[in-house]
Amino acid sequence: MTFKEWMRHTGLSPSTISKYESAINGVLTAWAIDNKLVEGSLNSITSKTQFELIASKIHKLPIYKERNERGHHMYSSALIKYAEYLTEDYGSDIESDIEFIINDSSINTTEKNILIKSRIGQGLFRQKLIGYWDGCSVTSFKDTNLLIASHIKPWKDSSDIERLDVFNGLLLLPNLDRVFDTGLITFAEDGLIKISPQLTEPAKLGIKADMRLSLTSEHEIYMIFHRKFVYCETQQIVAATE
Repeated sequence: MTFKEWMRHTGLSPSTISKYESAINGVLTAWAIDNKLVEGSLNSITSKTQFELIASKIHKLPIYKERNERGHHMYSSALIKYAEYLTEDYGSDIESDIEFIINDSSINTTEKNILIKSRIGQGLFRQKLIGYWDGCSVTSFKDTNLLIASHIKPWKDSSDIERLDVFNGLLLLPNLDRVFDTGLITFAEDGLIKISPQLTEPAKLGIKADMRLSLTSEHEIYMIFHRKFVYCETQQIVAATE
């Protein structure tokens, strides 16, 4: 399934599909090539980890920052959507992801250790979250073997310090982690869950409108980012059948 076909399958409007596909295959690829981040088109990348590492470098480019702000964050949305596509449409290859991290000379040793341990579900960040939350951040479910360490401000947008900050993380059941990571839920300043209109039948996932968690002012710094740049605030317009 191509990126375009996948977007159509998820219900994006024709205009949005066209914008995202053009962004990935056009200017975002051009900026990445011009700055020697890739040698070919971004749509040739099939590893989510590899793509997110490259995307994090694109985010730092002055031309990207200027054009993304002027374009109401359309380019950042396209990058997020392509990362979602890689997660949905391709089985993630852990070995190739780790090999890519090890061989990337632009990543320092500290960041490599963080990325590798994060990729295999271990490391200091997870340990900190278990110590802080002592169970699922939302449901208080106690078996930490079944819980996922989830960044509030996405890893690709965070600094080395933020990636290890216990206040930038939630410990979540897999169903909650998935919808939080993709922006289908977020949490208000008072900790009450916000459910995106794009999430259909949340009750079937065990997600209820009265769910909440206990947030501090330190969490709120990261949650503001999640609400603004990750959370899907509006209902998607379903494309007409062709």
